[in-house]
Amino acid sequence: MRTGTAYFGIDTEPVIFETAMRALAEGNSLRSTGRIVAVDKDTVCAWLNQAAQHCRLVMLYLWQNLPISECQLDELWSFVHTKEKHLATAKQICESYGEAWVWVAFAPVCRLVLAFVVGKRTQASADLLLQRVKHVTDDSLPLFTSDQLPEYRSALLQVYGQSYQPLRQGDRGRFPKAYLLPPTDLLYAQVVKHRQNGRLIEVTTKIVFGQPEQIQQRLADSTVSQHINTSFIERDNLTLRQSNRRLTRKTTAFSKELSWLERQLWLSLAYYHLVLPHQSLSQKLPARQPTRSQGSTRRWLPATPAMAAGMTDHIWSTAELLSYRVPIHFIDSLLPLNHLFPPLDPHHQGN
Repeated sequence: MRTGTAYFGIDTEPVIFETAMRALAEGNSLRSTGRIVAVDKDTVCAWLNQAAQHCRLVMLYLWQNLPISECQLDELWSFVHTKEKHLATAKQICESYGEAWVWVAFAPVCRLVLAFVVGKRTQASADLLLQRVKHVTDDSLPLFTSDQLPEYRSALLQVYGQSYQPLRQGDRGRFPKAYLLPPTDLLYAQVVKHRQNGRLIEVTTKIVFGQPEQIQQRLADSTVSQHINTSFIERDNLTLRQSNRRLTRKTTAFSKELSWLERQLWLSLAYYHLVLPHQSLSQKLPARQPTRSQGSTRRWLPATPAMAAGMTDHIWSTAELLSYRVPIHFIDSLLPLNHLFPPLDPHHQGN
């Protein structure tokens, strides 16, 4: 029975389908993947759609009530169809063409991508990113850090802020307009990079929400950060570009439609979180363990970001990821959340 899995409707051998999905998740393009498994590029395109739909459900099912102590925010530049500066006037009527930004929220402790948004560099995209972060995390607020992009401050207030109604002056007239205030446990700091003639000359920090004592205490309790930084998400940006051919700089494998960039992200991120061990998360074994080969004994126990976050207790295989059945009651519960996690566009020919 293949119902409820990524294999449903796939006529080829499972091993060929799995090899193709691993190739895409490891940074190969559609055409190179087709050459690897000896199938047409359009077939790989259809397989990607099938796997992306499935990986999206798996990630949304597992990414719930996550206890996160730190969250770093950043965005990656890319483009769809044509770069912004080369867009003809007639093509500017298509909003998805031109620049496409991948907004990312990253938990450095477990190396987990909490949420991502594919869209323009607008306030609406920043708001949606933080709304998704709030949905997948528990009630505790992490320490947020980012660069000096102003949209993050507004988004944090919009999502986590508390409405405050000022008192009316006198007994007549309207009440002053209510506005949002950050809660006392909302901690947010920025990394400010100073440049001169295009060169970085100094890096400073700025506390936006919270008291310096609160942030210093949170950093003192951290297992990864000793100071305010965005270095972990910047390193993860490199991983995203390496594992997603569409994000590679100066490539011919860029997305021709925005929805295909999002499809590739769902596949590559599910593979990154559940299948691919992360070297920095490996745990040292109390005693060396023998291996099946004649080589040296094993000193480290590999782990994935999903294992570090407590969502699973083992490294998944590609087959396990593609065959995992998400409960039907959870799929039904996603319908009221379409405003937060819109379903992927219906599949049609594209790449």
